[in-house]
Amino acid sequence: MLSKKNGAKGQETRLSPAEEQAKINELRAMLGPLTGKLLLFCSDASLAQFLRARNWNIKKAAKMLKETLKWRLQYKPDEIRWEDVAHEAETGKIYRANYVDKYGRTVLVMRPGFQNTTSSKGQIKYLVYCMENAILNLPPGQEQMVWLIDFKGWSAGTISVKVTRETAHILQGCYPERLGLAILYNPPKIFESFFSVVKPFLEPKTYKKVKFVYSKDPESRKIMDEVFDMDKLECAFGGRNPTEFNVVDYGKRMKEDDNKMTLHWSSAVPTLSHNSAETRSFLDTNNFECGSDSSDKEDVNLESLDIESDSDGFPKAGLQDSSCLDSEHDTSAEMNKKTGPVKLESGSNSSA
Repeated sequence: MLSKKNGAKGQETRLSPAEEQAKINELRAMLGPLTGKLLLFCSDASLAQFLRARNWNIKKAAKMLKETLKWRLQYKPDEIRWEDVAHEAETGKIYRANYVDKYGRTVLVMRPGFQNTTSSKGQIKYLVYCMENAILNLPPGQEQMVWLIDFKGWSAGTISVKVTRETAHILQGCYPERLGLAILYNPPKIFESFFSVVKPFLEPKTYKKVKFVYSKDPESRKIMDEVFDMDKLECAFGGRNPTEFNVVDYGKRMKEDDNKMTLHWSSAVPTLSHNSAETRSFLDTNNFECGSDSSDKEDVNLESLDIESDSDGFPKAGLQDSSCLDSEHDTSAEMNKKTGPVKLESGSNSSA
């Protein structure tokens, strides 16, 4: 049985498997005929994720999914390969651990203090590559992953509001319901101020998945014991596994996964060509009608969606989720007004 919010704020009702399937079928009918990679992407499980992200509101889920499919056609995340991002991975700032947690969830280790590049486009491209790889390696029956974020070497000077905002857009808009848990390991005090800046970019259900863990706090360390097999967890996170990141060995793993990725998407036959008439028809928002509801203030206006790519193939504008950000509002500027410079040199103690 699945739950959904209904009516009064915070009130939830139960959704039976039959009701869930009915919603999925209705969403699929609203999308219309799909072929190739789009059809492969839109499995029942995937449609259910978008529906859950929008509390089973079919119209909102359809608009959100439509935007994601457009983004995938433009950005082609399934075609990114290790050779395209290997330079971003050299320091191990993001990598998929060679173990899963106790619930079978893929673990992405993130070490923002090991940032080695300045290109926000390259950094986002590597994040997308890692997300696609983590999903590819999920065991059957598991749909979510864990982010294990190590703050060793992190300083306020490494903060990029632009990358943070784009990360939030991509995670919430293109990979809904994929994050099961985010563990912030040993964040410095000043990060509390930065998290107060990041919080407006996140939906409530996303930041509720964020847990702070401190190695010197026995109570917070219990989270690690509950989530991970300590024999597999790296020593850096209080585990007993002495293995450290090695980019050469990791590259070999990723190249093997690239082959798996190619096999996975090659099963989508015929592959939908970006230049085909069907693709152009799909990208035309006028061919996608969800009906109107003037009282539905949270709907995304598809006509305002800008997915025009620049010379590097990165969308000029990130996905704008109206429940998260107002695309016409300079959020970073507003945050700076409230909290001071992004570098947070004042060391504010505001709580997340």
